[in-house]
Amino acid sequence: MSHNVVNLPNTIQSQSLWYVAPKQAEIRYQSLAPLPSQFVQVRALFGALSRGTESLIYQGLVPESEFTRMALPWMEGSFPFPVKYGYSVVGIVEDGPSDWIGKRVFALQAHQTVYQADIQSVVLLPDEVSAERAVLAANMETALNAVWDAAPGPGDRITVIGGGVIGCLVAYLCGHLPGAEVTLVDINPERESIAKRLGIAFSLPEAAPTNCDTVFHCSASVSGLATAMTVAGNEATVLELSWYGDSPIAAPLGGAFHSRQIRLQSSQVGHISTSHRPRWSHRRRLQTAIKLLTDSALDVLLDPAVNFVDLPERLPDLLSARSGTLCCLICYP
Repeated sequence: MSHNVVNLPNTIQSQSLWYVAPKQAEIRYQSLAPLPSQFVQVRALFGALSRGTESLIYQGLVPESEFTRMALPWMEGSFPFPVKYGYSVVGIVEDGPSDWIGKRVFALQAHQTVYQADIQSVVLLPDEVSAERAVLAANMETALNAVWDAAPGPGDRITVIGGGVIGCLVAYLCGHLPGAEVTLVDINPERESIAKRLGIAFSLPEAAPTNCDTVFHCSASVSGLATAMTVAGNEATVLELSWYGDSPIAAPLGGAFHSRQIRLQSSQVGHISTSHRPRWSHRRRLQTAIKLLTDSALDVLLDPAVNFVDLPERLPDLLSARSGTLCCLICYP
């Protein structure tokens, strides 16, 4: 379903994805205003769905308490519906200052064919990072912030529970720590080949390593959190990266949780880790995340592209809990 508008002379038409009701989305059209000074106009090439966050938005499960915190600067509409959301678009600058024309950029923007943004809110892509792989920038930024939060060190035994995009990127970053023993744990044995490609070990939950120094939980499941608490060593940190929306979660805080003095800590990309906050801006962190995407091995996280105009019909499958999709790549016309 789409909403059409009358074309006005000398206006640019854009299409965007809107979540309009529980499990309903549509493509809407809009005319862009004249481009302000020090803004760029970008035509999208590729984007990505955030399966965790956007599945909750799609189902209308964003808690009312989080309406304000979830409202992004570039978002339109309001929670729960209708809302234009998303935060991963790679495109090419087609209007703006002359030295920006033709440059490839990444931006935290909604799913939209053409958008306008302040120059300070877009980041140039290095030549070594493909446009397709660059859609992982927002996820890499989340993973980088999580590693800062947990602060694992060289030689540590590190386990990541949940082999989605965030879990894989966290494991990938930790895998570059000298001497670290890094294991990705997932209930899906097909994730083993992905872990191998990223240079890290893999395990099913029942065979996960124990007495770990740091555990990252990314599975968004009660059973995954229980595994994380079980494999953590004495006085170890379990960093919780899952977001459950308005679903109540029974945290396994019985048994030996207190006697082993396990530290359960949350991590959220909206805040720069306290270890880096005095020196780092959000822009610097995003630029660094993009620089970390030069490795072509990360292409293993990208699923075949879905055409933007097909998203309303494809979302039920792409955002289903049964979907094996990792990073759902969006291809724009």
